[in-house]
Amino acid sequence: MYYYIIIAFQIYCIYHAYKNNNQYYWYFIIFFIPFIGCVIYILTQVINKRDVDNITEELTTIINPTKKIKNLEQELAFSNTFQNKINLADAFLEIKDYNNSILHYESSLNNNFKDDPFTLNKLIKCYFKTKNFEKVIENSRKLNLDKDFKQSVYYYALSLEEKEVLDEAEIQFKKVDVRYSNYDERIEFSNFLKRRNKNLEAKGVLEEIISEIKSMTKQNSRKYRLQLLEAEKLIIQP
Repeated sequence: MYYYIIIAFQIYCIYHAYKNNNQYYWYFIIFFIPFIGCVIYILTQVINKRDVDNITEELTTIINPTKKIKNLEQELAFSNTFQNKINLADAFLEIKDYNNSILHYESSLNNNFKDDPFTLNKLIKCYFKTKNFEKVIENSRKLNLDKDFKQSVYYYALSLEEKEVLDEAEIQFKKVDVRYSNYDERIEFSNFLKRRNKNLEAKGVLEEIISEIKSMTKQNSRKYRLQLLEAEKLIIQP
C-alpha cells in the first residue's frame, strides 16, 4: 500500500509540474528521491498556491478517477438539474472522455439554458477533440467570439481550415494573434500561414513571439521556454 501511495504522489507532482511549466530539475527530484522529493515539491510549489482540500481532491481523481464520476452520476440520478448535468460532463472532460462529455453537455442545453455560452464553449472543445468539425463550426457561430472564448476561436479557425473555408479561418486566427498571450495558438497560426504559402507573414508572427518572450523577466520567460524553442525552430525552417 505504501508503494502505491508514493507512486500516486509522484504522478501528482509530475502532473502539477508539467501543468504549471515548472523547471525541469523538479522532475529529477520527484523521480529519483520519491518520498522526500515529493514532500519538498508539495511544500514549496503546491501548498502555498492552493488549498489542501484541492490537493486531496486531485490526488483522489488521479488514483481513482471513476469514483468522482460515480458520485456525480448518483447526484444526477437523484436530482436531474442543469448544474448536475454540467458537473458530470465536466468530470468526463477532466479525464478526456469527450464522447460522454458531449452527451451530458448536449443534454443540459434545453429550456432556459438552450444557448448557454459557457456550455457551448466546452462543447466546442469536445467536438474538436473528437474531430467533429461541422459541430465545432455550428456551435461556434452561436457564440460572440469577438468578445469572449478565445480558445473556441482557435478551435473554430482550425475547423474552418479542415473544411477548407480558408479565408474565414484566417480571419478567426487573427483574433488570437494578441501580443504577450496565446503563444501556442499563435505558433499554430504561423503554421497555418505557411500552409497557405504566406511565408513572410508566418515569419512575422514568429518574430513577434520570439521578441516578446525574450523581453520578459527570467521568471516569466521560463514559463514559455518550450514555445520559444518551437518558434525559433520554425523560423529557420524553409
